[in-house]
Amino acid sequence: MTIDPGRILVPLARATIGREFGLDLPLTGADAAWLREPGATFITLLQGTQLRGCIGTLEAWRPLADDLTANAVAAAFRDPRFKPLAREEFTVTEVEVSLLSPMEPLHFEDEAGALAKLRPNSDGVVFQYGHHRSTFLPQVWEQLPDRVEFMAHLKHKAGLPPDFWSSEVKLSRYTVSKWREADL
Repeated sequence: MTIDPGRILVPLARATIGREFGLDLPLTGADAAWLREPGATFITLLQGTQLRGCIGTLEAWRPLADDLTANAVAAAFRDPRFKPLAREEFTVTEVEVSLLSPMEPLHFEDEAGALAKLRPNSDGVVFQYGHHRSTFLPQVWEQLPDRVEFMAHLKHKAGLPPDFWSSEVKLSRYTVSKWREADL
């Protein structure tokens, strides 16, 4: 029998955040060999349907366990959009872990060609133009199902106007395996 990775990753992320509050939560499975392989994760914290923090890594450059724990702490305490998570919020905050696939660069001639390459509800997308960079996880398609609207918000997140386009824009895509506490 193979264990579902989410049954290790999600509790490990929660325990890591809890330890920052002095809680001693169990780390079952944290010594699994596959956690020492390179991996890239995003940790999303939710309170009900509201985002409470989301930090991650786009490229696998360190062991999965290290990436997961670093991003869990960063999502809870260093997401610049939110105040650090307070201890009293910990029990009402749900953890979601997204494990990213390797990046795949997209090749296109213009914005219409770029939009045609996007796979709604499947692709996470990285937008890059010069020093402007942003990403949306595939989960964002749930709020922004239209390709044009998705791209406009991605450009805005990168600090550019929603109608911006240049032949120097670069896009990459990735997929995720994700696990949410409520689903485990």
